[in-house]
Amino acid sequence: MTNKKNHYCVIMAGGVGARFWPMSTTSRPKQFIDILGVGKTLLQMTFERFAEICPPENIYIVTNEIYRDQVMEQLPLIKDTQVLCEPARRNTAPCIAYANHVILQQNPDAVIVVAPSDHVILNQQVFTENVLDALKVASENDWLITLGIEPSRPDTGYGYIQFLDGEVLNEVPRLKKVKTFTEKPNLEIATSFLESGDFLWNAGIFIWSLKSISKAFERFLPEVNDLFKEGAGKYSSPLEAEFIRHTYSICRNISIDYGVMEKAENVYVMSVDFGWSDLGTWGSLYEIRQKDENQNAVVGSNVMVYDSSGCVINMPKNKLVVLQGLNDYIVVEDDHSLLVCRKQDEQKIRQFVNDIKVEKGDKFI
Repeated sequence: MTNKKNHYCVIMAGGVGARFWPMSTTSRPKQFIDILGVGKTLLQMTFERFAEICPPENIYIVTNEIYRDQVMEQLPLIKDTQVLCEPARRNTAPCIAYANHVILQQNPDAVIVVAPSDHVILNQQVFTENVLDALKVASENDWLITLGIEPSRPDTGYGYIQFLDGEVLNEVPRLKKVKTFTEKPNLEIATSFLESGDFLWNAGIFIWSLKSISKAFERFLPEVNDLFKEGAGKYSSPLEAEFIRHTYSICRNISIDYGVMEKAENVYVMSVDFGWSDLGTWGSLYEIRQKDENQNAVVGSNVMVYDSSGCVINMPKNKLVVLQGLNDYIVVEDDHSLLVCRKQDEQKIRQFVNDIKVEKGDKFI
């Protein structure tokens, strides 16, 4: 068993969640919202999940500087120095490089799990076991491990990982060597992936030792790594903010998948099944929410529904809402905005948000 004090977690919490508008807005994105109606935000649930895997003081939250106060307010257990504030969005590689160099100053022997803040995990116990297994393997091998979900349908909204179906690796039978990564495919390609049986959904959760990921950055993204290396001695000090502001102004925008994972040869995927959803769309929320006898997923204590089925409905607690004659619709109200949209057209929500910004300004988004 790896030493738990060497377990670290990096939670990426900087996204704006545009596809969950109007509930998710730029000033309060979905990770800071109780989107499941359970009394906890997605960020709080993610933090609690990882507090079972590593000491709370070893959990770092990387977020945009405009969300710093919301993180501190929602996670009273963490210190200022555990919130790493990005002055600009530069995708996942700079975010991970930043966290790597902060953790390096604390513990060069760290083994790290990196995860988004807005995913849903329905089976906490299995998730914990899987991540602990992966952390153990990562502490013993120079491997970059990613988690892959057994696909249940040819979904075009996920990235896919193809694995080599060879020998069983290590003592973890679900661990396979990665052959290829594919970004979101079209339906025809996604269907062929499913039929081939050697593809998994990319969950965007990574496990590696600090030594292994640092080596990979030095090899594949030296220009990103070198920028953050210059901050040695400044992290967790009053000099950090100014250094990071300058670094982000010159750092390239690149994802960890494209920058490192697709290029490295020592990448492995663990096939897992713990009730995962990346909660990327209203449709994915509909799937995991409880439904009434007509398959409507309703949040709001004063919603009355007639002759309607298959809808996802999200209303403020104090508002009386009567809906009649809607099938397979998204109906969401929040603050100053109301969205009524067919579920099958939910990919257009991002376009709606762009149009609102152009025609109505930022106050509604």
